[in-house]
Amino acid sequence: MKVWITVKSLGKRRPALAKQILELPETTRTLRLLIENMVELQVEAYRKRKDAAEMLVYLMPEDIDAQGAAGKVGFGAVHGEGIPDLSEAKGAAILAYEDGLYRVFLNDKELDQLDEPLSIENDANVTFIRFTMLAGRLW
Repeated sequence: MKVWITVKSLGKRRPALAKQILELPETTRTLRLLIENMVELQVEAYRKRKDAAEMLVYLMPEDIDAQGAAGKVGFGAVHGEGIPDLSEAKGAAILAYEDGLYRVFLNDKELDQLDEPLSIENDANVTFIRFTMLAGRLW
């Protein structure tokens, strides 16, 4: 099934990730599976970017325009050396959700139970809102 994904960060006007369509497996029936499937898609995209970054040496004007519309223009260089372990990445994403570092909305309804059954339809809007921790001194 195809869903529209948006990632937002509190305190910023623009989404961190422009609205894009992704293909999720039909077996995505809980919030836990939704998060795990999103992690799988992102790790796979990271692997592809890492492989492709070595071959890309310049940007065409249409690439610059497309990336500018998304909010960031770059060569796609991946500076990390290793590929994330998929099971560790899934565990970290679930733990971050349980710790309240982000919230997930499906068609403007907050999803708050990891294992509660949910129905995701084609062209559904899924929004991830990432919370930003404040840093500073306490005097």
